[in-house]
Order: sequence, then structure tokens, then C-alpha cells
Amino acid sequence: MPGLGEALAGYDEYTRKSFRIEADTSITGVRVVRILNETALKEGLPEIIMIDNGPEFIGRALDEWAYRRGVKLFFITPGRPVENMYMESFNGRLRDECLNLHYFTSLDHARQVIEDWRVDYNTERPHSSLDNLTPEEFIRKLKEKTPTAITVGNVSINAGYPTS
Repeated sequence: MPGLGEALAGYDEYTRKSFRIEADTSITGVRVVRILNETALKEGLPEIIMIDNGPEFIGRALDEWAYRRGVKLFFITPGRPVENMYMESFNGRLRDECLNLHYFTSLDHARQVIEDWRVDYNTERPHSSLDNLTPEEFIRKLKEKTPTAITVGNVSINAGYPTS
């Protein structure tokens, strides 16, 4: 489709979950911040965000957002995509299994096909690195085994998940 220029993907290296894929003709730094705010409401804030040196990431908007929230930004070395190998691998799968297989008739069509692929990736595709579980299954198992603690001041509140 002419005009579909960029896809911004949010991906967790540990759980292999794809949080979001935003497709548009262009994505600015201000848009990245809006996407991060929306994602943080659903998923929580990350401790670290690993990113390349694209113009949408090196501007003031993302830097201020991260600083105000205590999120560390880790910029990979220019020309060294191996430093971000999990994201690069995910992007390659997105290209090979979704983007290159479809002719998109509109931006809305592209967004729907990409979202369908993302949901399938998270819920239907086992990963060998996750003991052949899907990202969603892996996250459920983590929650069953790991208590979630919320710290408010000096008080720790256990969310009540079983610990064994």
C-alpha cells in the first residue's frame, strides 16, 4: 500500500510478548510518547527501553518522558542491530510472516491484519525459549508462581498469588 511507511513495535524480551504494533505513514517522537503512555496504562512502566537511534527516539519528547518516569533508555550502538537482537528477530518475523504476505488496501486494513498477526503471535505460537508455551501462557504461569507486590511508601501488599 503506498504510504504505509512505519510500524513501531513494543516487545518484552523476557516473556516474548508483543504489547503493541503501531502502523502509520510516519511516527514522531511525540507519538511514541503517546503510545508509551497508553501501553503503560495497560502493562505498567518498563524499567528499561532498548531502542535504536531513529529520529522518533532521539528527540526531546521521549527523553523527557523517560526521565520523569524513571525509565532508563538504552540506545544501541549505530550500525549494531545485534545489540537489539530479540527486537530485530521479532521485526523480521513481522515482515516475513505478515507485512510481506499482504497487499494492504488501506491503512485501516494494514492495522487490522497486523493486529490479527500480533494476537496470534501472543496466543497461538509456542516459543522454544518459553518451554514451548505461548507468551500469554508463559505470563499466566508466571503469575501463578510469583506473588505480585505493590509497594506504597514502606508498606508491601501481596496481591495473593500462590507462591508454589
